[in-house]
Amino acid sequence: MFKALMSLFKKSDPKQPLAVQKVQTSKPKPKVASTRIGELGEHKINIQLDQLPKECKSLSDLLLPNPKSRTGYAQIDHIVISPYCLFVIETKNYNGEIKGGRTDQQWSVSNRYKMYNPLKQNYGHIKAVESLLKGIPKVKSVSIISFTMRCRFSIDPELRQIKSDELVIYDVELSEFISRKLLRLKAENPEPLFSQIQIQSIYDQLSQANITDLAIRKLHVEKITSNTKNR
Repeated sequence: MFKALMSLFKKSDPKQPLAVQKVQTSKPKPKVASTRIGELGEHKINIQLDQLPKECKSLSDLLLPNPKSRTGYAQIDHIVISPYCLFVIETKNYNGEIKGGRTDQQWSVSNRYKMYNPLKQNYGHIKAVESLLKGIPKVKSVSIISFTMRCRFSIDPELRQIKSDELVIYDVELSEFISRKLLRLKAENPEPLFSQIQIQSIYDQLSQANITDLAIRKLHVEKITSNTKNR
C-alpha cells in the first residue's frame, strides 16, 4: 500500500525541464576587399569635393598623355580648378605609419613597405597637366597627397602647414585644407589668377585630353604594376 502511494506521488511531480543555455558564438568579422576599401575612399573624397566653393570645378580619374612617363601617360586621381590655383590630388590607401621627407626618393609604411615619394610622383602629374593647357599664360599648382585615416604621419612638419604648396593630409581634411589655402592665396593676391572663362577653358581642355579607352587604361595599369614589381 505504501509503495503504491509513493508511486502516485512521483507521477504527480513531473521533472523540471533543464535550462538550456544559449552559447553565444562570435562570428569573425568579414574582411573588406581592397576594391571595396578603394570605393569607400573615393566616396569620402567625392563628399569632400562636393563641399568646395561653387566657383571651383573638379575632375576625377584622369588619364592624360605624358611623354616623360614610363607608360606614356599620367593617371591623376583628382584635379580642382579654383580661381587662384590648380589643386592636383593624389590619393593613397595605406594602413600604418607613413614616414618620409620632401626630398626623399622613397617613403616607408610602418618601416615594412616602400613607396615612391608621392610628392615626386604628383610633381610629374602637375607638369603633365600644365603642358596640356593652351591659352593660359600663368598657372599655379598646389600638390595634395591624401591618405586615409587608417594611417598616421611621421613626415616633414612643413607638409602639414597651409603656407606650403605641397600638402600631405587625411582624406577627411581635403575640403578644409583647400578652403584654407584659397583664403591664404586670396589674402596674398586679391586678384584671381583665373577668370571664370579660363576656369571653364581649363576644365574643357583636360576633359578633352582625358583618355577613356578601356584598353589603353588597362595597359597603363599593367605597365605600372610591372614597373613596381621590378623596382
